[in-house]
Amino acid sequence: MADSAPAPTSAARARTRQAIVDAAVRALAEDPAAALSRVADLADVGRTTLHRYFPDREGLLDAVGAHAVRSISAAHARARLEDGTAREALLRVAQEYLELGDLLTVLFTGSVPEERWSGDEANQTALVALYTRGTQDGSLDSRMDAGWMLGVVWSVLYLAWSTLSTGTEDRHTVVTRLLLTLDKAVAAPTVA
Repeated sequence: MADSAPAPTSAARARTRQAIVDAAVRALAEDPAAALSRVADLADVGRTTLHRYFPDREGLLDAVGAHAVRSISAAHARARLEDGTAREALLRVAQEYLELGDLLTVLFTGSVPEERWSGDEANQTALVALYTRGTQDGSLDSRMDAGWMLGVVWSVLYLAWSTLSTGTEDRHTVVTRLLLTLDKAVAAPTVA
């Protein structure tokens, strides 16, 4: 009877591949033009091993883009987009996005072209559904459309990220300002 269990090396290969992708994120966050040799050093693998997994830079950037899509999806799960009002969920997801750290740096600096990560249908659909729910539950301002609201989220997130990057403000202060700004920007107007 044939054993259908995956070969033990497949788990090791998956870990090595992920280590290379994680190292690429760190390297690109430090320097958007980082050489593959820097990625190999950070991953603690040889250049030959790196090229076995990613024959060229484009393949590695594609893998980092796919990693970004998965990380954004995981941020949505941690933010519990279905819980509470859409406004509360939006504030939670913005905070989760900020926790992406070096990956956020890579995305904002354009080290990985936007088309490799931003067009994911599932992530986009989740955010548009959140906006739609917010206009229905009365927690989000219906005077703006989903695209505008998401642009506001990413713009304020960029401000928070760039402030953290300078090291001039502590994380708690930046997160507080991020949430306060977003809340004021997207909340449905109160009726007097």
